[in-house]
Amino acid sequence: MSAGEDLGRARSFISRSDTVPRRMTLKAVAFDLWETLITNSPEVSHRQKELRNARLADVLRARGLPTDALEHANHATWLRCQELYWSEDRDVPCRRQVEHLLEALDVDHASLDEELLAQLEHAYATAAIDVLPELIPGAGEVLREVKSRGLRVGLISNTGRTPGYALREILERLGLAQSIDVMVFSNEHGVCKPQPSIFEELRRGLDVDAGEMLFVGDNVYVDVHGAQRCGMRGVHFQSESRGTAVAPDVDHGLEIVPDAVVTSLFDIVSFVDRCIGLAILPSR
Repeated sequence: MSAGEDLGRARSFISRSDTVPRRMTLKAVAFDLWETLITNSPEVSHRQKELRNARLADVLRARGLPTDALEHANHATWLRCQELYWSEDRDVPCRRQVEHLLEALDVDHASLDEELLAQLEHAYATAAIDVLPELIPGAGEVLREVKSRGLRVGLISNTGRTPGYALREILERLGLAQSIDVMVFSNEHGVCKPQPSIFEELRRGLDVDAGEMLFVGDNVYVDVHGAQRCGMRGVHFQSESRGTAVAPDVDHGLEIVPDAVVTSLFDIVSFVDRCIGLAILPSR
């Protein structure tokens, strides 16, 4: 099936109250990254973990440092960062994550030189560059379709282990970067979605008003709620299958009603066209 046929068939979105979305002045469409544009299958996640651990072990072993508990230390680091930072919508630089990793290995990071710390950070942060994530079906085509309508395209990612500089390289290799005008990464901004400041940084970069933006993401709390409370429209992407890059559930106690729910990225093009009053491609 061609991209054009997909776009013609993609009409299964559900708008708020099951009505046609009212026409709006739409100037930009922005996307979450993980599980919206890219994903890690269990196999890819395993290969990334194995590569990360192997590279870290090589660096540590070359300096005579312990490696036996490395896998446990990696897991402990993830839990520690979740407890101290991510659960509070704060992000943490990769260097600090590496320091937590060394603490879990009973290594005093303050005793290590900058060259070694930089090598460890590189090994920790870049596994996904060499074992690439997979594209969500339609990601590249939909970004190009949105841009072809004269709209600006933005992206926000909560980064986890893979920082902004690595994600930019990943997006280049996957062929998505050229379709994205502004990228904002939580490790560089300092806080994570759904905090308003990270959405505001994207809005400023796109040079549009919040009411002129649509934000698409797989997480109803961090993506939809985060966008809506800043005055943007929020679209919930409910993929039929999800990978391993899924954020932990948050007991937020909120009733969040997306402006639309879509099950295919191609549905975004139809929703955008209805928002701006363009004709929808007929089904074939």
